[in-house]
Amino acid sequence: MSEQNTLYTVTIYTENNIGLLNRISGIFQRRHINVESINSSVSEIENVTKWIMVVNLSEVRMKKIIGQIEKQVEVIKAYYHTEAETIYQESCIFKMKSSLLFDGKQIQLIINENKAQIVTVEAEFFVIEKSGKKEEIDRLYRELSPFGIMQFTRAGRIAVTKDEMKISTLLQELQHH
Repeated sequence: MSEQNTLYTVTIYTENNIGLLNRISGIFQRRHINVESINSSVSEIENVTKWIMVVNLSEVRMKKIIGQIEKQVEVIKAYYHTEAETIYQESCIFKMKSSLLFDGKQIQLIINENKAQIVTVEAEFFVIEKSGKKEEIDRLYRELSPFGIMQFTRAGRIAVTKDEMKISTLLQELQHH
């Protein structure tokens, strides 16, 4: 097991309980580990919530944290995967001044080259949406920055693993006991 820090995507399947976010984030906080992103949504299993967190730490520490997370009563199963083992997307939106749309073709060129899209245009501002890898969003941010970004929001990572997660089989076994 490596002592070197790696970016991991953590997937946690849980019952949907109030207060669980505080306890899970507390596990990271007590160990002074920064959570780079967090997303919570419904999962492929009815009444089961899926959390996706991105953290940067050693595999030794990652294994210990997974153990701590799985001790939470509402947690059904927790997994961690490297970047190479996951297929993921991140999304963001930029709010920009509408006047930029009429100052030549530069903004349209940046939007097209970055495979982003305009989702709304108002009198004072317009909004650009981009989904993709972290590096793609970082690049678009760098390219739009000189024009003055009015607002920027980046959503938490959404991910699926390349290998099969045996969560559905695990739940079926639990239901039959």
